[in-house]
Amino acid sequence: MRRHDKLFIGGEWVAPAGTGTIDVISPHTEEVVGQVPDGTAEDVNRAVAAAREAFDHGPWPRLSFAERAEAIGRLAEIYTARQGELAALITEEMGSPITFSNLAQAPQPLAMLQYYAEYGRTFEQEEQRPGLFGPVTVRREPVGVVAAVVPWNVPQFVTMTKVAPALLAGCAIVLKPAPETPLDAYLLAEMVQEAGIPAGVLNIVPAGREVSEHLVSHPGVDKVAFTGSTAAGRRIASICGEQLKRVSLELGGKSAAIVLDDADLPSSMGMLAIASLMNNGQACVAQTRILASRNRYDEVVEAVAGMVTSQAVGDPADPATGIGPLVARRQQERVEGYIRAGMEEGAKVVVGGLDRPYDRGWYVAPTVFAGVSNDMRIAREEIFGPVLAVIPYEDEADAIRIANDSDYGLAGTVWTADADHGMEVARQVRTGTYGVNCYMIEPNVPFGGYKASGVGRELGPEGLAGYLEHKTIARLG
Repeated sequence: MRRHDKLFIGGEWVAPAGTGTIDVISPHTEEVVGQVPDGTAEDVNRAVAAAREAFDHGPWPRLSFAERAEAIGRLAEIYTARQGELAALITEEMGSPITFSNLAQAPQPLAMLQYYAEYGRTFEQEEQRPGLFGPVTVRREPVGVVAAVVPWNVPQFVTMTKVAPALLAGCAIVLKPAPETPLDAYLLAEMVQEAGIPAGVLNIVPAGREVSEHLVSHPGVDKVAFTGSTAAGRRIASICGEQLKRVSLELGGKSAAIVLDDADLPSSMGMLAIASLMNNGQACVAQTRILASRNRYDEVVEAVAGMVTSQAVGDPADPATGIGPLVARRQQERVEGYIRAGMEEGAKVVVGGLDRPYDRGWYVAPTVFAGVSNDMRIAREEIFGPVLAVIPYEDEADAIRIANDSDYGLAGTVWTADADHGMEVARQVRTGTYGVNCYMIEPNVPFGGYKASGVGRELGPEGLAGYLEHKTIARLG
């Protein structure tokens, strides 16, 4: 078992203020696999003070972008050497299939570090523009101390969407990992130390919701970067609004995959399986609404059902596993509650249902519903599990209407033999990210959503901009 008894604050491993601990429980075995301190408000105060000292008086924000990029590059090299260890650790703490951990949980955060290290080498802090009465300088300065609050589903991915650009900008950070997945954050702390990032630039305090709110509302924090539920995002937005504090929110999704009549179903199902069932369905971008025309509805339902049943359910550490357990018992019960609701609303279970695959572990049977209308709860609300709803549409315009008929707007896909036409469909769906015959997240382009899916963008130049203040300096003479 991995046991940590200290917190990473001010570049040192320090004893926590309290005596509480957080047990990290394997979703597969239901056994304790790790333990970390349960951070308190006093720990948060120390972490914010360390970040403030690093930002207000330390060298990090006073380095050039190129110098910070060099340090991020060192961190990326260390990260590269520990990718396998990190992937296995995330699989152990939250149940992500090891194939997905090796494909995304560890490599994508590394790609973000590598992108910002390269981008920062040539990034100019100041830009000269002509003004009406003389030259004007636009200067980019770090926003200050950042509170990064991250969820459990892709812990390093969402950590790095915040940490990598914040580091390049010159910010100091207090990272609050989720109680379910704090172990990978400790590994990151070790790498940050080895890379020679100055003390206090990154501080890590695992804690629960009450302490998270204390961090978010702390007067020493200049910006909050949050990924998680839309309900929590609304609460954070209200706090930041009261304080006029910078905030970025990456929230939920209920994405639609539009299957056009010309789509080759056999060749589409492999990629659609990744887009819809990635990380055991615990992904905000998961394509959980499958829209099929009435002309091919039964055929699409059959193909989707076959795709789901082809995914081996079991031990997430087994490379043959396609779908593992959910992160916690409460999540298992939540997802089963949605399956029950779908049945009560009249949708038809094609595969899966309420019979659990195993007596031990927080497993849910991967489930496909047919006969779903877009006003059902299983089509409106984010389930966050391996549950797919196949919804019929009349024509392409109706498919686009249904795709847009959602409180969310994070992701989406279209599946077609005509990729150029797929681009036309993509331009009409109101989501922040979209895929034609695929779904991917790239480190060099913006990621985020419309409507209740969040505020702001992460990744790419736009992600860096979220950690910068823009100062205009006009001069005469």
